[in-house]
Amino acid sequence: MALGDLMASRLVHSSSSSSSSSLPTPSSAAVNHQTDRVDGELPVANGPELRREDAGEEDEEGRAVALVPCLPQVVVLCEQRHEGFDEAAAAVAGPSTSGLVSKWRPKDRMKTGCVALVLCLNISVDPPDVIKISPCARMECWIDPFSMPPPKALESIGKTLHSQYERWQPKARYKLQLDPTVEEVKKLCNTCRKYARSERVLFHYNGHGVPKPTANGEIWVFNKSYTQYIPLPITDLDSWLKTPSIYVFDCSAAGMIVKAFLEV
Repeated sequence: MALGDLMASRLVHSSSSSSSSSLPTPSSAAVNHQTDRVDGELPVANGPELRREDAGEEDEEGRAVALVPCLPQVVVLCEQRHEGFDEAAAAVAGPSTSGLVSKWRPKDRMKTGCVALVLCLNISVDPPDVIKISPCARMECWIDPFSMPPPKALESIGKTLHSQYERWQPKARYKLQLDPTVEEVKKLCNTCRKYARSERVLFHYNGHGVPKPTANGEIWVFNKSYTQYIPLPITDLDSWLKTPSIYVFDCSAAGMIVKAFLEV
């Protein structure tokens, strides 16, 4: 055999062996580790749905194309104020003056003149309608109420909540009531409205130590001897604070209060 024929045969043999090693064999099917799926089979029940048009395809060089999972699209912003609202367009155009957004957004910026902080914790006594497992979340304003005597813990939580709000609005007046009665809440609301005048009053209510709000729109406070829970209708609260006001209800089943406010 001539030397040229020998070199040509070796070149053909090496190119055929390298090309055969780069192609996948039927026994080495591609596996998708996210869904435990082998090409040609259905995905497992818990995995994301895969695009079937990509299954079994190959690129120009003959390599298998990886399967791409298609995650379901979930719409979470579906309330009236979210419809027809484009963040990119809003950033360029500025505040909206017409359309759906203008129905809930204040036209003018308003100052919060007074902040009322009402804490109904009654530390060491759990409300009757709340069953707390162990362990459970107990921290209030990043303070463990059981790390110190109850009166001191209640005072520390109130001061911490005050300082947290003060960082947001340092010029506002702050009024704090710890485990109050109905009369004390009424006096607090009237005082805040007197100080705020035509400005906004922010009312923060922490009800982790009292029962859940009622279906009639009532939150709970205490009597003077702390032996009973006394209901406080939000209609009375709204008549004391008047408008403009903003409410923060940090308690269980706070959605009950929102429903009651919509009916006022």
